[in-house]
Amino acid sequence: MTPPNTELEVLSHLPETAVTSTPLLFVHGAFAGAWCWEEQFLPYFAGAGHAAHALSLSGHGRSRGRERLDHLSIADYVADLREVVLRLPAPPLLIGHSMGGYVVQKYLEQFDAPGAALLCTVPPQGLMSATLGMLFSRPTLLVEINNLLGGGQTSLDTLKDALFAQPVDADQLQRFYRLCQTESQRAIWDMSLFDLPRTAKILGHLPRDAAGRPRLLVLGAELDHLMAPSTAHMTARSYGVEAEILPGIGHGMMLERDWRRGADRLLNWIQEQTS
Repeated sequence: MTPPNTELEVLSHLPETAVTSTPLLFVHGAFAGAWCWEEQFLPYFAGAGHAAHALSLSGHGRSRGRERLDHLSIADYVADLREVVLRLPAPPLLIGHSMGGYVVQKYLEQFDAPGAALLCTVPPQGLMSATLGMLFSRPTLLVEINNLLGGGQTSLDTLKDALFAQPVDADQLQRFYRLCQTESQRAIWDMSLFDLPRTAKILGHLPRDAAGRPRLLVLGAELDHLMAPSTAHMTARSYGVEAEILPGIGHGMMLERDWRRGADRLLNWIQEQTS
């Protein structure tokens, strides 16, 4: 009998020559794992001189807890994030995608960070607004996602529609399909109703720039069917910043053919925070 894994998976790419002592910590979204960052983003940012790390939350990727996935809460994911932050040599800039952006927001209710970037994030108002948008714009996709949450299977076409606005190689799509997984139903409910972020507390844990704005980047994607650009604007307004919308990109911005659009903008922001 194989003993249960007791560790969190952390993938790291270290630079040959570091340009800053501030590391980067990437947090994946629902149904995914740290693998989604290793495709392009981790090597890209390490190549630009930044120590780049990505964790798989409990029950995801090769991390502990798969056997109790449906019982894991957003608070459990925040505890995972805190555990990895404390392992790093310096407080990291936090970068969260989709559900990972929500986890970053909940983390910032309790803990400081030198800055945070929210990519195609679940807004602080929760999943309900995004779900209503999908009900009208992509009802079939919403049905498929609900089926996946119920433990069912989804199709390659659904995965492509959910993540990609650009052409994707068939072999790549098959590989991503095999890497995707189910998500905690408790975490989904937390993001819908039961554990919404408190923006005033979050703002108290973020430093401000010379203009008095929180060190927070909100990036959306023009062709995101899961977290429409309107949710990025909603998030940004909640924190007193402006959202930026990447043209021609879908929800899976770090896996898209033109992934450099998001990576380049994020790198510029990181350089502003660490210069």
